[in-house]
Amino acid sequence: MMAWKLDDVPPYFKTEPVRSQLHLERNRLVLTCMAEGSWPLEFKWIHNTTELTRFSLEYRYLIPSLDRSHAGFYRCIVRNRVGALLQRRTEVQVAFMGSFEEGERTQSVSQGEGAVIPAPRIRSFPQPQVTWFRDGRKIPPSSRIAITLDNTLVILSTVAPDAGRYYVQAVNDKNGENKTSQPITLSVESPADPIAPTIIIPPRNTSVVTGTSEVTMECVANARPLIKLSISWRKNGVLVTSGLSDFNRRLTILSPVVSDSGYYECEAILRSSSVPSVSAGAYLHVLEPPQFIKEPEKHITAEMEKVVDIPCQARGVPQPDIVWYKDALPIDPVKTPRYRVLVGGSLQVNGLLPDDTGMFQCFARNLAGEVQTNTYLAVTSIAPNITAGPSDSTVIDGMSVILHCETSGAPRPAITWQKGERVLASGSVQLPRFTLLESGSLLISPSHISDAGTYTCMASNSRGIDEASADLVVWARTRITTPPQDQSVIKGTKAIMTCGVTHDPSVTKEGTVINVQSIPRMRLDADGTLHISQTWSGDIGTYTCRVTSVGGNDSRSAHLRVRQLPHAPENPTAMLSTSEKRAIDLAWAKPFDGNSPLIRYILEVSENNAPWAILLANIEPESTAVTVNGLIPARSYQFRLCAVNDVGKGQFSKETDVSLPEESPSAPPQNVIASGRTNQSIMIQWQPPPESHQNGILRGYTIRYRLTGLPVDYQIKNISSPDVTNLLLEDLIIWTNYEIEVAAYNGAGLGVFSHKVTEWTLQGVPTIAPSNVQAEAVNSTTIRFTWTAPNPQFINGINQGYKLLAWEPGKEEQVTMVTVRPNFQDSIHVGYVTGLKKFTEYYTSVLCFTTPGDGPRSPPKALRTHEDTPGAVGHLSFTEILDTSLKVSWSEPGEKNGVLTGYRISWEEYNRTNTRVTHYLPNVTLEYRVTGLTALTTYTIEVAAMTSKGQGQLSSSTISSGVPPELPGPPTNMAISNIGPRSVTLQFKPGYDGKTSISRWQVEAQVGVVGETEDWVMVHQVSNEPEARSLEVAWFRMRQVNIVGTSPPSQPSRRIQTLPAPPDMAPANVTLRTASETSLWLRWMPLPEWEYNGNAEQVGYRVQYSRAGSQGRALTHVIADRLEREFTIEDLEEWTEYEVRVQAVNGIGMGPWSQPVRGRTRESVPSCGPTNVSAFATTSSSILVRWFEVPEPDRNGLILGYKVVYKEKDSDSAVHFWTVEGNATHSVQLTGLGKYVLYEIQVLAFTRIGDGRPSSPHILERTLDDVPGPPVGILFPEVRTTSVRLIWQSPSQPNGIILAYQITYHLNSTNSNTATVDVLSPSARQYTVTNLKPESIYVFRITAQTRKGWGEAAEALVVTTEKRARPQPTSRPVVPQKDVQARQVLLSWEPGSDGLSPVRYYTVQLRELPESNWTVHSPFTSYQFRVKATNDIGDSEYSEESEAITTLQDAPDEPPTILSVTPHTTTSVLIRWQVRADDVSVFFFFCVCVCVLFHCFQKPRNAYEIRMSVYNAVGEGPTSSPQEVFVGEAAPPQNVAIQSATATQLDVTWDPPPVDAQNGDIQGYKVYFWEFQRKNETERLRTLFMPEGGVKLKNLTGYTTYMISVAPFNAAGDGPRSPPTRGRTQQAAPSAPSFIHFSELTTTSVNVSWGEPTFPNGIIEGYRLVYEPCMPVDGVSKTVTVDVKGSGPLWLKLRDLADGATYNFRIRAKTFIYGPEVEANITTGPGEGSTPGPPGEPFITRYGSALTIHWTAGDPGRAPITRYVIEARPSDEGLWDILIKDIPKEATLHTFNMDILKQGVSYDFRVIGVNDYGYGSPSLPSPSISAQKVAPFYEEWWFLVVVALVGLIFILLLVFILIIRGQSKKYAKKSESDMVSLDEGRFPALELNNRRLSVKNSFCRKNGVYTRSPPRPSPGSLHYSDEDVSTKYNDLIPAESSSLTEKPSEISDSQGSDSEYEVDPNRQKTHSFVNHYISDPTYYNSWRRQQKGISRAQAYSYTESESGDPDHCAPPPLQHSTLYRPPSSLAPGSRAPIAGFSSFV
Repeated sequence: MMAWKLDDVPPYFKTEPVRSQLHLERNRLVLTCMAEGSWPLEFKWIHNTTELTRFSLEYRYLIPSLDRSHAGFYRCIVRNRVGALLQRRTEVQVAFMGSFEEGERTQSVSQGEGAVIPAPRIRSFPQPQVTWFRDGRKIPPSSRIAITLDNTLVILSTVAPDAGRYYVQAVNDKNGENKTSQPITLSVESPADPIAPTIIIPPRNTSVVTGTSEVTMECVANARPLIKLSISWRKNGVLVTSGLSDFNRRLTILSPVVSDSGYYECEAILRSSSVPSVSAGAYLHVLEPPQFIKEPEKHITAEMEKVVDIPCQARGVPQPDIVWYKDALPIDPVKTPRYRVLVGGSLQVNGLLPDDTGMFQCFARNLAGEVQTNTYLAVTSIAPNITAGPSDSTVIDGMSVILHCETSGAPRPAITWQKGERVLASGSVQLPRFTLLESGSLLISPSHISDAGTYTCMASNSRGIDEASADLVVWARTRITTPPQDQSVIKGTKAIMTCGVTHDPSVTKEGTVINVQSIPRMRLDADGTLHISQTWSGDIGTYTCRVTSVGGNDSRSAHLRVRQLPHAPENPTAMLSTSEKRAIDLAWAKPFDGNSPLIRYILEVSENNAPWAILLANIEPESTAVTVNGLIPARSYQFRLCAVNDVGKGQFSKETDVSLPEESPSAPPQNVIASGRTNQSIMIQWQPPPESHQNGILRGYTIRYRLTGLPVDYQIKNISSPDVTNLLLEDLIIWTNYEIEVAAYNGAGLGVFSHKVTEWTLQGVPTIAPSNVQAEAVNSTTIRFTWTAPNPQFINGINQGYKLLAWEPGKEEQVTMVTVRPNFQDSIHVGYVTGLKKFTEYYTSVLCFTTPGDGPRSPPKALRTHEDTPGAVGHLSFTEILDTSLKVSWSEPGEKNGVLTGYRISWEEYNRTNTRVTHYLPNVTLEYRVTGLTALTTYTIEVAAMTSKGQGQLSSSTISSGVPPELPGPPTNMAISNIGPRSVTLQFKPGYDGKTSISRWQVEAQVGVVGETEDWVMVHQVSNEPEARSLEVAWFRMRQVNIVGTSPPSQPSRRIQTLPAPPDMAPANVTLRTASETSLWLRWMPLPEWEYNGNAEQVGYRVQYSRAGSQGRALTHVIADRLEREFTIEDLEEWTEYEVRVQAVNGIGMGPWSQPVRGRTRESVPSCGPTNVSAFATTSSSILVRWFEVPEPDRNGLILGYKVVYKEKDSDSAVHFWTVEGNATHSVQLTGLGKYVLYEIQVLAFTRIGDGRPSSPHILERTLDDVPGPPVGILFPEVRTTSVRLIWQSPSQPNGIILAYQITYHLNSTNSNTATVDVLSPSARQYTVTNLKPESIYVFRITAQTRKGWGEAAEALVVTTEKRARPQPTSRPVVPQKDVQARQVLLSWEPGSDGLSPVRYYTVQLRELPESNWTVHSPFTSYQFRVKATNDIGDSEYSEESEAITTLQDAPDEPPTILSVTPHTTTSVLIRWQVRADDVSVFFFFCVCVCVLFHCFQKPRNAYEIRMSVYNAVGEGPTSSPQEVFVGEAAPPQNVAIQSATATQLDVTWDPPPVDAQNGDIQGYKVYFWEFQRKNETERLRTLFMPEGGVKLKNLTGYTTYMISVAPFNAAGDGPRSPPTRGRTQQAAPSAPSFIHFSELTTTSVNVSWGEPTFPNGIIEGYRLVYEPCMPVDGVSKTVTVDVKGSGPLWLKLRDLADGATYNFRIRAKTFIYGPEVEANITTGPGEGSTPGPPGEPFITRYGSALTIHWTAGDPGRAPITRYVIEARPSDEGLWDILIKDIPKEATLHTFNMDILKQGVSYDFRVIGVNDYGYGSPSLPSPSISAQKVAPFYEEWWFLVVVALVGLIFILLLVFILIIRGQSKKYAKKSESDMVSLDEGRFPALELNNRRLSVKNSFCRKNGVYTRSPPRPSPGSLHYSDEDVSTKYNDLIPAESSSLTEKPSEISDSQGSDSEYEVDPNRQKTHSFVNHYISDPTYYNSWRRQQKGISRAQAYSYTESESGDPDHCAPPPLQHSTLYRPPSSLAPGSRAPIAGFSSFV
């Protein structure tokens, strides 16, 4: 015996249920409790708190049909021996919808107040979607209408029109139900006063769980006036601006989190009102579901009497509650004090007992949900003990028994039941019939005899094992194990009545014992089964089986009923009905019912020997006669009947024949249509009468017709062929109405005529011209016509009017035509042709016209218009102008208007008519000399031509004798008034007349955007008339014109805008194209800007579209974008023609409509199937299907055919299609169907696009029955030496109802005639045969029977032996290459041994290489095959795998998917497609089918239809769906040229593409332009919607290179771009400098720096700095202007400022003109309290050539001192300059060499502290100290005397030389005095003279000679000007001010970073700063030249305004060794860098 020690597993949940689930009412719901653990597991279900079930083994809970009462919380409890667990609950929600609970109600509200209308109550889950309606119209939310979250309707600021009936429609979006409420009548009472803000719907406290998509707070307020009401939101007092919607009435928080919780308050404010605001608020609580932060382990072990803590902590919002359960029961610490819940949620168990062992669960719950965790607590230390063991038991076979085994122990023992060594049941093992109960007991149910034996219960835990055993005895009881059953068998079949007994049975029949041996048809088996073969009616009765034994008696009874098919109805008769027409009376006698009541009769009919069809399928079984009506004449009918009972249909009766006589057609031809073809013919078309009304074979048709409404006879046309269904009626009268009828006829006569159809022959043109035509000239431009109308009978249509024609001889093509409407009142028609040329010969004629065209013209008549006065002479001019004469010349008038008779010339003194002199000249004279004039006198000269009608138009001009005329001057004093939409009144003063008269004025204007760069165009001109001083024009400057020419333009007028007006023109080039099946693509040319006639922002377009030919309401769409040029019209019907037109609209109104265009939507698939689909089974394998056409609106294209879709019902077989090509056939015979199979049949129509929707619903029809196929699946599971048992399955093709099976068997070696035959019931599936010969081969044949007879037999062999085995594997499969095809191969193999059991079938497996899975096969794939055999015993092993075989290629299965088709060039398209990744062929190609849809103007601008297919070497696959594409873009423009017009404008011109490459009308151009090398960032597009040849690109950046490319476009799309062309705009004024910055600010100086302009717009030539004090300093306010070269440094050091003064600085840059300025203010001096205070007064010590300055530290200010600065100045001058920078902050002294000072000059010094706030206050000046060094010996007096004596000798020797060179020296001295000396390396040194000031030595000593004090130096890029007080800055410097002006000069390329220049280190030592004297008013105008001999590079030059242009110094070569050194790096011998030169004031 094996000892099993197994630990039981506690229950646990595999998955937790969802928190909630929603279901529909009446649905089926299955809840599952997915738990695992040791067996047995028991389950119990709880709904809310109610127990639904007790504990059972069923883990599912089923609700067959849900209703709303089932909603709630469900959970299950699972338990086993270890413990119990409580499942997390799941909420079941049931969607339902009740009815509205309220009836009609009324509600009233005062005007202005808010009407709150709650939605009527309705019970529904979930809450329904509610829509409010008023008087049938949907109410959308608006500024006045609010629909709250609870569906309350709020109408704010109600008004009287708000009264009405309101109702709601509620829709449950889960179950689709919708309900409509009763109306709510709202009445609005008398108006109220203005209403203060009130909150009608305040926010509500809301709770939401995190993870929700959004939460909405709502606040609805009312006030009057409502437009001033505004609502704002605050969260915890903080304004909320995001998430607001619905006019701020709703605040939506997306994906709320816990931080979104808070108090939300809405406030309603009435703007512009003193009314206080109101507010309301609510709390939003965002809940967070519980989450465990501490969980117990899954298994806890503890000893008895100990304390254990089970941890459990959770978090959430709000804080979750912790609830503990033990074994699914809640723990109550009050009732069980040993259990205590600790702070935080953990459970503490004190004094552990064995009963504490079990499952502990911790549930954390809050409002957002619950979670649970569990653990198993095992209390140890108690060995198992079986307290109640099993006892010996006895049980009857088949009953249940329980063996008890109750235990104790800690942990709870695991129970194992064993019988012998076999484990029957435990926590992990459970055998059938053996169930381990929760108590530990073993349930055996049901018990068997074999269950007798000894059973052992073993209890085990970690402490030990305990066992107990008991014996079980099983008794067999006396009973009938298999009682007989009532049977109803079919006659001739076998009846088997079972009676399973174990003892001698005694069988009785109705009380009489049956002697089985005396009846051969009966056989009694040993097991008590009674067999009755070949049953018949005599076997009917009750059979009883009685059993007696020592165990008791038992009996069972069953009834046998033998049924058979009913007999055929007897004596059927058929005769024509005497009471009804087209009816037959049938009668028959009732047949034998086959011992089963008749169910019905079936009547079948055969019409004209067609297949039999069921006519009546349910004739009452009591009937013996029936009348068949609705038959068709001239048809022969055969009828037969059969009776039906529950066995089936009986035999049909004899057939009866009857024929109906032929009748004339009873219906007229259908769909008679007449249409006029020509003006003398009408086409009539029809369709035959319905077949059911033809009543015989049609012989032809008769057509009769006559004039409508006239008493005339019909004319007859006869058609003798029934196939002809149209006739062209010819030789009819023009424009005449006919009535036409059609009738069919057959052998019985003529049928019914159709309804009359009327039709006109088409109109013709008139055949005669108007008569009595008269024409005469009325005046010089008009001809009057009179005529008489033609006879109406010759007009041949509707008289549309007359055309009056006039043309000049030889110009027949230039006819002037006037159309005159017909006048039906007067007999004489009158018409006029006006606007003709004067005195011109014309031919005239009149014609009449109708719609088809014009009639003949009347005979032409010649006439001439009257003579008239001539026009003005041309080219009036004056030459040879002398004091007393001049010559006047002219040319003939352009319009002579007659025969010129001469000219009239007159002249007079200007405005003195009494001096007029007139001369008449002959008509050949074209010049005349006027003499006798007075010198210098103005004359008016007039010239006019003359005809017989008089003098023509005068041409006049004024001229002064002796003074030649000149160009006039421009007009002046223009004023504008009376501004209208299209005109203004322009008043002006004429300008200078040029000494002659003004002939006309021209008005020019800038139209559109007015600017300096816009072009002026002439918009009006007017001749000079007396007192002409105001003109009606468009806009804005004028010119005068006289005989000399045109004056310059006047000054432009003020800019005006004419009043707006509606657009004048419609959009041009409107085209319409197909976009898709439901959309059209509309394109047009937008209006040019000058045609907007109003505000451009208000210009848009209005599209109107409707079905072509439809009288319905047209739909419109408004497009607000004025530049839009296309629109896609959506939601149209498929394959429908639409008419579309477009108009422009602006803020004033709408313009004219464009000409309508038509387009048709793309063809689609039919949207529904054919109608009236019917199906009739004709044979056992065919069904006749019929249908009607698809309704017209749903065809969506041309129906190309139909497809019948059919499949077996309730089968997984594939759907089959039967295609019927063409639209004429509406029926088809489906053949090759399964026999007696129920089919689902649908029909669909297809177009060229594809298949439409199939018809609905399915049509069900079953094919007729037939003999069945062979049974299948024959096996012999039991084979003995003398008996076999075979089993089979019903035939795979039953072909009807199986009535019986027949088994035939015989030895394989004998003849089949000796076979044994047995007939079985249709339910039999097995058969046992005994008394066979051992070791023999038998042949078994099984066949099935239907009512049609016995079917094909299935045959099988069997060997009667017990040595059978599984078959051996077959040989390796072989596949000959010749048998390999694309989708099939032929396998061959040799079978192995069959194991003495014939092989029943083979199984073939294949696998695709290189995959390893065995699958099905496909073409062009490598495969391997293997085979296994199956016999009655089982399967063999698989054979060896075959060699790899590759199937052949096949044509592709699926078409490619076309992704896009786009135009590529003018003659090609680009196609993108995608193919399936698993396409059957590796090597494939693509075939593109292109179909031309239509041609436009015979150019390649076509629409094409593209289809694609895939093909390979085998063939072509199916084609894809068609795609349409338009091709034909234009070629690029040519000769693109760019001209720079201004700094912001480029003029671009181009030539259009070649005509042969335009491919249609070019609609415009697209001009792409971008900054050079910045295409991605700056590319812009300018679209021209006119085919112009140029464009002005404006608003460009100045002095910038642009790339420009031009592309044309037409209706087909955009053409290619031209190659980019480069152009650059001109220079413009630069933008302002980017910044201005101040540094090194002291009390008297500052360093100013600035940045380059952001947009230089050209080459920066320089900068202009202007500064001035904001307030006068010492009563003086001066403006200083400094010009800096563009190549110079961008800084200046200014040193001449006043302490504590605020200065304004302005800087602007210059290209060729100045740009805007940047401005800033700065105040000199230290900041109070922030910068350092003054250091202590410095003192100086001297040692040799070194000076040491000492000072003491002062107040550091707000920040520590960072460094010190020393300033110096010459003692006799007033300006301080920085001498030394960057002295360390710790220093209190500094030593420097005097070499940096000028020798012999006395200096003052002072010290300044610097901190982070800037320069502080300076110290007091130090005592003056001279820079004179200690004289060396050679400067002592004695040394000088010696040198003087020696020098005297040399002087005497040189006297002679000096005399000779005196003159030369004098010249040289004069030359030097004129030069400007340069001091300090590169600064020009100018000397300042002051008449009132004694000037001391200068700073610098050159060549041992002390020079004078230096002038104010200037950098070479500066210009200075000093202005008097209050002089304002401007571009012109006043002449009174002194100025220093820069001259062009070269500049060194060295620049300092700290606003200073570095000096050449090889230069002579110089001083470090320069005085600026201009700050002293006494220094004005006192500059003079410095002494000669000092030269430097000319960096700066000056202009003295008083003395004229000064001389300039020639600059030396630039020194290239210049370096920059920081200011702190000064060394002895160097000078401090001069800070850029700066401070002149």
